[in-house]
Amino acid sequence: MNTSIINKLKNKETSLALIGLGYVGLPIALAFSKKIKVIGFDINEQRLEMMRNKIDPSGELDSSEFENCDISFTSSIDELKKASFFIVAVPTPIDIYNLPDLKPLKAASTSVGKALKKGDYVVFESTVYPGCTEEDCIPILENVSGLKVKTDFKVGYSPERINPGDKEHTLSKIIKVVSGCDDESVNTIAEVYKLVVEAGIYKATSIKVAEAAKIIENTQRDLNIALMNELSIICDKLGINTYDVLEAAGTKWNFLKFYPGLVGGHCIGVDPYYLTYKAKKLGHNPGVILSGRYINDNMGAYIAQKTVKLLIEQGKNIKDSKVLIMGATFKENVDDIRNSKVVDILNELRSFGISFDVTDPRASSEDFEHEYGYSILSEKNIRNDYDVIILAVIHKEYTQLDASYFQSLCKDDAIFIDVKGIFRRKIDSMRYWSL
Repeated sequence: MNTSIINKLKNKETSLALIGLGYVGLPIALAFSKKIKVIGFDINEQRLEMMRNKIDPSGELDSSEFENCDISFTSSIDELKKASFFIVAVPTPIDIYNLPDLKPLKAASTSVGKALKKGDYVVFESTVYPGCTEEDCIPILENVSGLKVKTDFKVGYSPERINPGDKEHTLSKIIKVVSGCDDESVNTIAEVYKLVVEAGIYKATSIKVAEAAKIIENTQRDLNIALMNELSIICDKLGINTYDVLEAAGTKWNFLKFYPGLVGGHCIGVDPYYLTYKAKKLGHNPGVILSGRYINDNMGAYIAQKTVKLLIEQGKNIKDSKVLIMGATFKENVDDIRNSKVVDILNELRSFGISFDVTDPRASSEDFEHEYGYSILSEKNIRNDYDVIILAVIHKEYTQLDASYFQSLCKDDAIFIDVKGIFRRKIDSMRYWSL
């Protein structure tokens, strides 16, 4: 273990740099900045200015979280050079072909390479396929810096476990998996993270193991939700309610409690594609994982198609029908619209020529329209002549409503589609359907 760098960090003789200040990076940066000196690095000056004014651009953290923090926000490589310990937490999205898009990660590696000095440490937190850190990131660090890994600088991987909208499972309360390029580095990296993680540190046996551990966490959830989604399709054909089935099955002690739903966002709906990409590169076809992805990626269209069928069964003219979709973000109680699968519902409804409005108490209409081409209706402009309500995202604002409110927005013989089933047995004045 390198006690020298740990002591320098604790004594504020050097800094820790956090590269990428999104929903993952900023909480980590602020947590460390309450203990040591931190440089928050990002390429987006508009976001940096918001953070300088104690505003979290992701809407996850209160301004109070910025109090008593020794942190500077910058886009300057010269400022980045003042750090000795670098944590990279930039996004790792997929492209339109569901292939890994490593451009942000490679750009961040280049920036760190320009600031790297002998004796420095670099830890990657971005979700990647096993082998990416050593095969893609380290070569960039070496080429840009002119230094050699293990000899001149050390590298590790510590998977992020930030859950947007979750105020209970925060950074300090989740066991932190760490890994390093050698024994010394993993021990040093573990000691640094102990400054902010109370739940404990788990030392993985290698960088690849840590990378695989992260990606399998979300792949496992993706597959379990896919199973529930397929179950919901089968139950619908059987004429029974999926949640009734899950409630009954859940009485057994070892039944895993997963539920059907839309799987979007930048974790569960994305990470499995990194694993399937690597598997194919190694000559293996990951049939089970891809099957789960296929089911989950098509649930938005399935919900829209079911909406059309229910309209026909109700004797309504599709072309004259109006639908209200409540919720536009990728999950409940966040304002993040990235990879929102609600959009799949909208696209499918539009393909049938159905008129619809979208509302959401948290999402930005400007951002949603820029990203997807659909505007978000303010609550004051919601109509009272809808034929269908689709409750797509269960924000807490929606869970506090009742059947009479939904009925007040609708014509007679309206349909209520409850994607997550939270109003089961509570809606009796409208035709009810859930996954």
